[in-house]
Amino acid sequence: MDNRRLILLMIFGLSLFMLWDAWLKYTNPPAPVAAAAQSARPTADAAIPQASASLSGDGSVPTASPSATSAPTIQVRTDAVVADISADGGDIVRLALIRHKATDDKSKNFVLLDNGSAHLYTAQSGLTGEGLPNHKTRFDLPAGEQVLADGEDTLVVRLAAPAVNGVTVTKILTFHRASYVVDVAYEINNGSDAPLRTDAYYQLQRDGEAAESVEAMGVKTFTGPAFYTDAEKFVKVSFDDIADRSATFPKKSDNGWVAMVQHYFVSAILPEQGVQREYFARKVGNNLFTAGAILPVAEIPPGASERISARLYAGPQEQAHLEAIAPGLELVVDYGWLTVIAAPLFWVLQWFHGLTGNWGWAIILVTVCLKAIFFPLSAASYKSMAKMRTLGPRLQRMKEQYGDDKVRMQKEMMEIYKKEKINPLGGCLPILVQIPVFIALYWVLLGSVEMRQAPWLGWITDLSVKDPFYILPIIMGASMLIQMRLNPTPPDPMQAKVMMAMPIVFTFMFLFFPAGLVLYWVVNNVLSIAQQWKITKMIQSGQKT
Repeated sequence: MDNRRLILLMIFGLSLFMLWDAWLKYTNPPAPVAAAAQSARPTADAAIPQASASLSGDGSVPTASPSATSAPTIQVRTDAVVADISADGGDIVRLALIRHKATDDKSKNFVLLDNGSAHLYTAQSGLTGEGLPNHKTRFDLPAGEQVLADGEDTLVVRLAAPAVNGVTVTKILTFHRASYVVDVAYEINNGSDAPLRTDAYYQLQRDGEAAESVEAMGVKTFTGPAFYTDAEKFVKVSFDDIADRSATFPKKSDNGWVAMVQHYFVSAILPEQGVQREYFARKVGNNLFTAGAILPVAEIPPGASERISARLYAGPQEQAHLEAIAPGLELVVDYGWLTVIAAPLFWVLQWFHGLTGNWGWAIILVTVCLKAIFFPLSAASYKSMAKMRTLGPRLQRMKEQYGDDKVRMQKEMMEIYKKEKINPLGGCLPILVQIPVFIALYWVLLGSVEMRQAPWLGWITDLSVKDPFYILPIIMGASMLIQMRLNPTPPDPMQAKVMMAMPIVFTFMFLFFPAGLVLYWVVNNVLSIAQQWKITKMIQSGQKT
């Protein structure tokens, strides 16, 4: 089997693999997660985080308070989020994003933190030490809905814990206009006659089920905890590793953050830089996990006060904003194994989006730029194919002359290719070069929340999902068929069959691919057809190119 046939078979095999992958996703949607959320319940003591000896708290575990499901809540509303705060712990037990709509029902807001309707996913915090408030303590809630007033940039919600032995604690949640960041602080007043030592902990509690997870090219979008420090950089930890206690991640640092990552969205605990902290991740119930940070609180003398705080980010993985919120936070965006190509590709797309205001037109402009970059390679390939097309009659006569003597026929063909300076593999190179870019763009479309529910024009209302009417895939298949017609017919019947089958295979495969990816391929094919037609005409007319 010659090299050209091998490369064609490799391309055909990759196409079949991608088709199978897309078909599996189409015919096997994610299992409902509501039932899993019902089973993901904490254990009796709900695992209050324990500080190591290097931090200041005594680490005693308080008794459990009534279940959070029976606790009253208040609703906080800003221009960016709608949050439900429970009286138990002052936890944020539900958080909906106003500017991002639900996947199945776009009339509803996307729910990130969830109190059990689809997931168990809450942001918790507390203090360690006997009698001090933790995420199971019943706080006093302010009356009525808390709404960010017009003209105000912040909304402060104060929650009072019961006083114990003269110690009073107030939990303060500060919401900001046009922001997904919530400041979570504790004001501690030591009215006792003894020094007070404690630690503050901040944790994200979540069930182990993926939300909007996508699997493609053998890689699955990540759902689970992630840690970042200057020393160890970005570290992802699977729920399975946490469950069997084999997870490795940075334990102590004076910088970084801990996050709970899922497709398109993230929540992250962001302590102040330079403050010592201890990171943790553990299983606390049936399919229920926590990840967070413990922060030391300076010893509080009798009659003195102390304040400890950290920021909580709970929102979309918007790359333009994440890096400004905390160093390294942009790394939560998951581009799979082709990040080295996908990251700069997204940067260029974002730049064009700034010019056009539309992600569809940005994809078209990026395709034009990529075509221009690869023009020398494509031109050389099309020249070889055009020359091979002119040799068609000679190759056909050679086939008739040598019959079944394939060895002699291959030798004579190689002599002709050498004499005419034709690269017989040239026609495969444009496709081979496009494959990494194709996969990288696939991950950009699937991993960038900016593309989620982004319209182009007409019937394409979401570039990150398949064309609802399959118009673009059909156009893509037709353009690929035209492109194949411009290529010389391979002398080998098997090669000819493979080449003719590729438009059919690609059409079915692209039925399930994101519309933005199909748009890229359609534009690329149209440009290739124009370039190939022009070069073929020039070669056939004897002109120089």
